[in-house]
Amino acid sequence: MDRRDVLKLSALAGAAGVLTLAPVDFAAAAGPGSPSSGDRTPTAGGGDLTRTVTGHLPTGTADFVYLPVEVPPGVRQIAVSYTYDRPGVPAGTVGNACDIGVFDQRGIELGGRGFRGWSGGARTEFAISGDQATPGYLAGPVEPGTWHVVLGPYTVAPQGLDYSVTVTLTLGQAAKPVAPAYPPDHAPGRGRAWYRGDCHLHSVHSDGKRTLEQLAALARAARLDFINSSDHNTNGAHAYLGPYAGRGTSPGEGDGTDLLILTGEEITTRNGHFLAIGVDAGEWIDWRYRARDDAFDRFARQIRRAGGIVVPAHPYGLSLAGQWKFGYDNVDAIEVWNGPWTPDDEATLQTWDNLLTGAARRGDGRWIPAMGNSDAHRDPDVVGLPQTVVLADGLDRRSLLAGIRAGRSWIAESADVQLSLTAAGPHGEHAEIGGRLEVAPEDEVTVSLRVDGVPADSVLRLLTDEGQMVAEPLPSSGLLEWRTTASLATYVRAEVRHPAPAGSVLPGAPAALTNPIWLGRP
Repeated sequence: MDRRDVLKLSALAGAAGVLTLAPVDFAAAAGPGSPSSGDRTPTAGGGDLTRTVTGHLPTGTADFVYLPVEVPPGVRQIAVSYTYDRPGVPAGTVGNACDIGVFDQRGIELGGRGFRGWSGGARTEFAISGDQATPGYLAGPVEPGTWHVVLGPYTVAPQGLDYSVTVTLTLGQAAKPVAPAYPPDHAPGRGRAWYRGDCHLHSVHSDGKRTLEQLAALARAARLDFINSSDHNTNGAHAYLGPYAGRGTSPGEGDGTDLLILTGEEITTRNGHFLAIGVDAGEWIDWRYRARDDAFDRFARQIRRAGGIVVPAHPYGLSLAGQWKFGYDNVDAIEVWNGPWTPDDEATLQTWDNLLTGAARRGDGRWIPAMGNSDAHRDPDVVGLPQTVVLADGLDRRSLLAGIRAGRSWIAESADVQLSLTAAGPHGEHAEIGGRLEVAPEDEVTVSLRVDGVPADSVLRLLTDEGQMVAEPLPSSGLLEWRTTASLATYVRAEVRHPAPAGSVLPGAPAALTNPIWLGRP
């Protein structure tokens, strides 16, 4: 990189390394210390000021590159477009990929108030004004001061990355802001019942291809009771979700049952992704850190203060930076099933099961539940494959999140799948999924698994801290019973599997998975 292109190489407090470029000042001519730039004069429309900045980033550059933009008073809209080169690279070598977003005059501090939007690599341009913004960005006044266009060079080819950023300011009277239409945090529901939901969905507000209206319609068609908005690194969708919650009546919206829409985010760091599920509407969670930066716990606390839960997503994901490296000490659940079942889900399931055994060894009653979500982005991704089925006191944010956090839930491949797992002791003791059957070590325990809505060739499995104890074909009655004691099994959980493909060393994909029932006195 030419030294003239860079003013300073620094680090945000507690964040990944950043690079700050020379500022773009629309009120002054470009000086010798500025990046190369285009003409600043107004365009033919008479109301626009445009500058273009070009530069080069070498391999090994910082995670985030900031371009300060000095915005004068009287600006109605800021618009940004960018391009970067994609030179050929050898097989197995990463090429260029560069994300983009923006922070306003309130600053770029980690977790600060200046965030105004992020589109990652999904868009090449965006615009923000008082009453509207490109999806993924936050509408509102374009206040004077130092804004920052942020580039995220996700991967850089050996040749480096050449970029060009064009900033256009439109002068004029600011439009009146529009009040956000946040979704309500409760719906009538069915009282205490099992509710089905998908908490990992993407829309046009990040890298998804579906509108919010389409997502809501697909959720209703899948017979879901709740969904969670989880676009990458932005809360931009929150303000537009309200009209799609509640009782559906439009064609294609299912049977008119209630749909609760939770507001959240998928936080996409360089060391793994995690879901903020059910946070307060409008809450934004920063993603600009790695595991080495010791920042994760801070943002996990922020999520909980905002009423949400923390859930690592696809911990063994195969995409670059998709593997979870922050540990499991400060999470509320784990996404063990992400979309169509793949070997990385199998690895996550085994890791989660090992964590259950570790919880049993500690004996403090604390354990991490499992959940499943579709991570649907576009056709043909299926909303509700899989879905988490939660026992909650009502169809409201607080009750659903309490159910997930307590492990009163199981995972299904569709709403056709019905399942119950119970354990009974010799003296009338009884427990369901996520609960504890308090019996003496030598007391006989009867475990009952009842399944419906799965193929006839499905295999029912019961697993404990020792591993698989039962694997039988689906009985014609749909009921499997097994007897054990708390001295033999610390917990029992169930799986319903499709037949394994010929020659596979792994079991078949699941139709359903449950959280455990714990056996014995704590």
